[in-house]
Amino acid sequence: MSDIKKDHSIGEGTGAVTGAVTGAAVGSAAGPVGTVVGAIAGGVLGAKAGGSIAEAVNPTEYNDHWKTSYRDTAYYNNSRDWSDYEPAYKYGYDTYGQYRGQKFDDVESDLERGWESGKASSRLAWTEAKGAVRDGWHYVERAMPGDADRDGR
Repeated sequence: MSDIKKDHSIGEGTGAVTGAVTGAAVGSAAGPVGTVVGAIAGGVLGAKAGGSIAEAVNPTEYNDHWKTSYRDTAYYNNSRDWSDYEPAYKYGYDTYGQYRGQKFDDVESDLERGWESGKASSRLAWTEAKGAVRDGWHYVERAMPGDADRDGR
């Protein structure tokens, strides 16, 4: 199996999981049925989006990029380490496909609602993670054909 196929499969899998979690979080506003429907719909859409994103942005290269540059960002806090920031960059990568074509600022409240379930072991609150999520989102956005810098960043 080539590295590209592995990364494509990883993209589909992470897209499906993140889509299901975010769909459940957003759907929960409609009650228990909304949570289930949101999780199912989010999982299907997330898998499809994750595959196309992995074709445009290799998830391994994406992770390596942020791992070597996160300390150079304006939002970096030296009391935090890579294990805190990595989930935020991953969340930006994983959620971009669900909202492709929309501005980050327009979906930020949805992303914030999903952060608690998507943050894994990160110690970052949303206010600390937001910059990394946004940067990860824009990294993917610039790589996707026709989506570059939709929100002017």
